[in-house]
Amino acid sequence: MAGSSAVLSDSSLLSRLDRAFFVAESWLALMSGITIFMLVLLAVVNVLGRWLFSLPVTGYIDWVEQFMAIFAFFGIAYCQRLGGHIRMDILVSKLHGRKLWLSETVTTVLMLFVTLVLIYGSYLHFLRAYTNGDSSIDIGLPVWPAKLVIPFALTVLALRLVLQLWGYIRAFREGGDTPVAVPLIEDAATQASHEAESVSGMEHDDNGGRS
Repeated sequence: MAGSSAVLSDSSLLSRLDRAFFVAESWLALMSGITIFMLVLLAVVNVLGRWLFSLPVTGYIDWVEQFMAIFAFFGIAYCQRLGGHIRMDILVSKLHGRKLWLSETVTTVLMLFVTLVLIYGSYLHFLRAYTNGDSSIDIGLPVWPAKLVIPFALTVLALRLVLQLWGYIRAFREGGDTPVAVPLIEDAATQASHEAESVSGMEHDDNGGRS
């Protein structure tokens, strides 16, 4: 199973777009983390309010349900850029050169197709909720904003997949082992080293240098 991977960069248009888009993905991931933090605070207030004053947060379940979509989906493209999604790479890790980039191209095309189907379906689901004025059961919160989060986040993922598809096609054409703008497979020892450096406060830039 693959963990997060290295992403190289250079001065090409693809790499510049990759880095610029990664900034937007990072902000979405940050919003996801902030949402989790705020929900933790809300849970603390709800528990203490119920325990000390017999006064829980009104509509607590409704608020949690609405904001779950943010932290569940806003970080999905960020994770894809880093190659952090779980996958079985027993076969892929044994491929090199054009064979590897061809396999990555095929799987990325399949992922993009599935993502586009999900965008279409989730948008229709949002549109139905917006048109019908659907609301939560307890305090009547409109549910369409939470349902809009899903096609939005999946659209960001689709754009990331397009960039990665561009990178894999370019890598296949050039036949090298170090393409830019795509996550490179790392062995377990390298991943462990990067995780240790991250915990200790050391960071790697996109070219593999330390900062």
